[in-house]
Amino acid sequence: METMWAGRFEKPISELTNDFNASILIDGRMFEEDIRGSMAHAAMLGAQGIIAKEEADKLIGGLEGILSDMKSGALQIDESAEDIHMFVEAELTKRLGETGKRLHTARSRNDQVALDNRLYVKKEIAAVKDKLQTLLSVLKEMAKDNVETVMPGYTHLQRAQPVTFAHHLLAYAAMFMRDCDRLDDVYKRADVLPLGSCALAGTTHPIDRFAVAESLGFSEVCFNSMDGVSDRDFMLEFAAALSIAMMHLSRLSEEVVLWCSWEFKFLELDDAFATGSSIMPQKKNPDISELVRGKTGRVYGNLVALLTMMKGLPLAYNKDMQEDKENLFDSVDTVKTCLAITAEMLRTATVLKDNMLAAGKKGFINATDVADYLVKKGEAFRSAYKITGQLVAEAIAKNATLEELPLKEYQKYSPLFKEDIYGAIDLKNCVEKRTSFGGPAKDSVLAQIERVEEFLKGKK
Repeated sequence: METMWAGRFEKPISELTNDFNASILIDGRMFEEDIRGSMAHAAMLGAQGIIAKEEADKLIGGLEGILSDMKSGALQIDESAEDIHMFVEAELTKRLGETGKRLHTARSRNDQVALDNRLYVKKEIAAVKDKLQTLLSVLKEMAKDNVETVMPGYTHLQRAQPVTFAHHLLAYAAMFMRDCDRLDDVYKRADVLPLGSCALAGTTHPIDRFAVAESLGFSEVCFNSMDGVSDRDFMLEFAAALSIAMMHLSRLSEEVVLWCSWEFKFLELDDAFATGSSIMPQKKNPDISELVRGKTGRVYGNLVALLTMMKGLPLAYNKDMQEDKENLFDSVDTVKTCLAITAEMLRTATVLKDNMLAAGKKGFINATDVADYLVKKGEAFRSAYKITGQLVAEAIAKNATLEELPLKEYQKYSPLFKEDIYGAIDLKNCVEKRTSFGGPAKDSVLAQIERVEEFLKGKK
């Protein structure tokens, strides 16, 4: 395929240079965005009288045919083409002759690729949000089933205070809700039309950028043509939002790995979402969660690669920016896959409620409730804290829980202890008494579930 700049050069480009310079194997996935943008551009050229209306119509018809053939598989991408833009233009010229050569009037590949990138980001934001919402729905349903499932809450991976499994899951729901909101913010900054910026300085043709923006569904038009072709911060921001979502997913995956271990045994994965060992027949491994945890690193790496690629570029366009797509494509694909499989894995898992409660009973997670009991009886908190610590030490020495210590042991440390201490430190009561906003009490958790439901309704 002859290069578009053949008129300036006296000898053809070397095969090595062509292979190194080409991006068709990467940006080929944006063929639909590229053709959509070209159709809107052709329509504008005809409406503005920059080319004849009849020729604009032919261009649009030809592009529609190419799009249809590519979607059906009748037309395959020519891998010898430099990029998707030149492949489409060359195919259009093959089909329409001289008319096909008019498509690139008042346009550069610089603003063309910027447009494709923005259309792609807008489309994929919607796709990632859909996966996030599916995962949120799964977490919500699991929470509904575990409003009264008592488990230990942890700090420093040490048993800390009693919560419910629903409350724990809803913490992740809150994170994934913020991820959705973050993507909405990215969308606002991606939703700006760069087409019409041309190479960097606009054009002498009487184009109508606002008509193109309306045609393609953009809410704004970039107000500086140099920024229009050299800006990639919306892609960086998308990569950052994907990295944060992946971090949340990795934290959840880490917990699944722990919960599936015999040391915890809070969760049993469905056989369809676990693997075995080639040598140890007893093994049931949470490989899905481990892979999600591992793939987080590649999504982080893609963000760093994009930031590094952009950090030293003078205005306006530089060839370095061809490297903007592969990393983002990989992050998008990785996050979507990880979200989808995690949602299905959790949906089919079995929650081992009795094991969660048993773990709660062994970790003195009601110690704060002992101190609160004394405070409500008039003791200063620091004194109550010390007394409770002494009681915990005594319980450890006797290999007993706080519930198992007789009342006389309590009263050795404070006469304020009465028989009602045992009701105060019952784990289910401890949870139910935590009625502060956002806490694990049943009414609070039900309100949190309702908030997730309202969030999902608002996103549909």
